[in-house]
Amino acid sequence: MAMPRPGRSAIVLSSVPFQLLLYLTAIYFIFYFLSTLSMIIYKSRVLSYPDDRLACDVGLLLLMAALEALRLFCGVKGNLKETEGFVVANLVLTGTTVLLSVYFLAWQSYVLRADVIANSVLLVAYGMGGVLAFIIVARFTSVYS
Repeated sequence: MAMPRPGRSAIVLSSVPFQLLLYLTAIYFIFYFLSTLSMIIYKSRVLSYPDDRLACDVGLLLLMAALEALRLFCGVKGNLKETEGFVVANLVLTGTTVLLSVYFLAWQSYVLRADVIANSVLLVAYGMGGVLAFIIVARFTSVYS
């Protein structure tokens, strides 16, 4: 019989669906980043894209990529180490990346149909991840308190 970890429950609380969703979201975000960057380049060549808006859109896309990497790190670490702090950080970062995704969905200078499709898929993944993260935080806090 396995000995319980010090300060932890003998029950494994990590979520396989959440871990899988984080992995799939990471793969999809690579596609999303490259396609959004390609569409920004396309729009800047074909349409009259204001220079200040172009710099803003590229900067926000790079910020979104950095926040996504941090979000995935916090989610994976929090899930595998069963610490609610990292999962809560994942939730906060998910909210921030959702706002950036909504920007690219509705508020950028030109929105193509491909933008709508790519952002809709990303928002669905973020929604599912948020629901799973809330469940995980509730499970971690109920067992450890």
